[in-house]
Amino acid sequence: MNTFQNSRYFTFKPQAIFAAIQVPERLARWWGPDGFSNAFEVFDFRAGGRWVFDMVGPDGTRYANECVFAHIEADRQVVIDHTCAPLFRLTITLTPEGEGTRVHWLQVFDDPAFAQAMKHILEPANAQNLERLGLELSRA
Repeated sequence: MNTFQNSRYFTFKPQAIFAAIQVPERLARWWGPDGFSNAFEVFDFRAGGRWVFDMVGPDGTRYANECVFAHIEADRQVVIDHTCAPLFRLTITLTPEGEGTRVHWLQVFDDPAFAQAMKHILEPANAQNLERLGLELSRA
């Protein structure tokens, strides 16, 4: 298995959620699992644009990340290709639902063996990411 999915309903419109993705200061506050922060070096939020950053762990360890925004559809979808190891594609889809929005998080790794070995970390980390997004939305 190389695919991980999460879904979360938020009582915010797609535009509000999209803003929490496209504004780098906001994204830096919620991106990653609990206890992590981010230091963005490049954030070119457009299709084909690069995103280079370090995730900083609770112990201060820096984890280098390089990505490309493969597809962006305002208020609907962002597709991110993680271009350094481990290679994966993350698709974040925003679907209006009732008075709010359903956020669907689909992460597909190139290497099924890596994904399976890291499943115990990836599943809770992705859920924490969405929880942190909810906290960011509540701040705005």
